[in-house]
Amino acid sequence: MRSIFHLAFNVRDLDEARRFYGKRLGCAEGRSTDTWVDFDFFGHQISLHLGEPFATARTGHVGDVLVPMPHLGLILELPDWQALAERLEAAGTEFVLKPQVRFEGQPGEQWTMFFCDPFGNPIEVKGFRSLDTVYAT
Repeated sequence: MRSIFHLAFNVRDLDEARRFYGKRLGCAEGRSTDTWVDFDFFGHQISLHLGEPFATARTGHVGDVLVPMPHLGLILELPDWQALAERLEAAGTEFVLKPQVRFEGQPGEQWTMFFCDPFGNPIEVKGFRSLDTVYAT
């Protein structure tokens, strides 16, 4: 079964959201109205609606760092992850957790980075050499 994930959440400004998700992350814009806009978020659909973003707190333990919970996540193959990390670093993105590798040489080896959109919505992007190892134990 093939499926596409959909997530709708709030942002305070659609034009600023377009700059971040469209320009900085490179997501294609879909349908929109005066109160919401859809994006192709790396093959999945996100719908950004005008409103107050959800509350988050740094309560998620990632190694010895606390990351924002809840958060939106994305998994990419490593070359795509590396290209996105370089794009974000070149754009001066402020990271909650800078691009780095975790569990090196172990099952589940992954690269990760955490950052927030301009409204404080946290995003984690993971990279794997092969998507077949995402659930490796």
